[in-house]
Amino acid sequence: MVGRKKPLVVITRKLPDQVETRMRELFDARLNVDDRPMTQAEMVAALQEADVLVPTVTDRIDSALIAQAGPNFKLIANFGNGVDNIDIDAAAKKGITVTNTPGVLTEDTADMTMALMLAVPRRLTEGANILEHPSKWAGWSPTWMLGRRVTGKRLGIVGMGRIGTAVARRAKAFGLSIHYHNRHRVLQSVEDELEATYWESLDQMLARMDIISVNCPSTPATFHLLSARRLALMQPTSYIVNTARGDLIDEEALVKLIQEGKIAGAGLDVFEHEPTVNPKLVKLAARGKVVILPHMGSATIEGRIDMGEKVIINIRAFIDGHRPPNRVLPNRV
Repeated sequence: MVGRKKPLVVITRKLPDQVETRMRELFDARLNVDDRPMTQAEMVAALQEADVLVPTVTDRIDSALIAQAGPNFKLIANFGNGVDNIDIDAAAKKGITVTNTPGVLTEDTADMTMALMLAVPRRLTEGANILEHPSKWAGWSPTWMLGRRVTGKRLGIVGMGRIGTAVARRAKAFGLSIHYHNRHRVLQSVEDELEATYWESLDQMLARMDIISVNCPSTPATFHLLSARRLALMQPTSYIVNTARGDLIDEEALVKLIQEGKIAGAGLDVFEHEPTVNPKLVKLAARGKVVILPHMGSATIEGRIDMGEKVIINIRAFIDGHRPPNRVLPNRV
């Protein structure tokens, strides 16, 4: 970064105005005012010219791209918690630091998870859609649009990290019984607070729950963690909610099981092949079998600003010669 008063920071997508203004004050910031995803050629040019890249979860920073980085390029400050879009090993081998924005999306994502957990069994979107065609609603009836009660049901959380724990706290307040599967048991104090039951076997937990909430990170080890075999273990009256990453679930298998009535329904904020949405899911949504949202789990103004502030802190620490507070190491992914 020698010979330049401010580091050149390339931001791949439009960020909140408050964040972009601060970045322009602190850095030589190149903004994406049109919010158009950068092409591969544009991404290569950015890495060859910039000191810092600020990508988002939709930008694929793979080994081939990293190999083309210029001599001044030293930091990938990811605008997002997950880093499955970045080849961490390739970056480390080339001496490039990677940071993320952990913690700031916990409450927002947990809120959306709880919203889907209520929306699917209670048929909220199905009911709302009826009112777009007033002739289809003749008024209240004792047996019309019956859903299922959430209170008293068993919730199985797959991944009891920050978000999974926040989901558990909300769900407990709604009267659900908390169960979880995780690589390691959480602290006894957390289990006691949530009255949570730990399942070492994911298979055994899936077979006994009324609602499954997927809240673990996407890694090579968790790809299709909810495989066709595991999904088939679920009860025909059970529901599954995913606000984590789409590739954690075998989407085709999920569709098939819902179509066959072997799973009651699903609430999905993420998809296996984003931004493409499986047309079979769209059809199921039209039938009221699933609720699908366009990756809105973390979409709050407050959350996005908090993310931007963490990105700025990481960049400033790095250019000042300090270890960024949210550095991601290969062995931590």
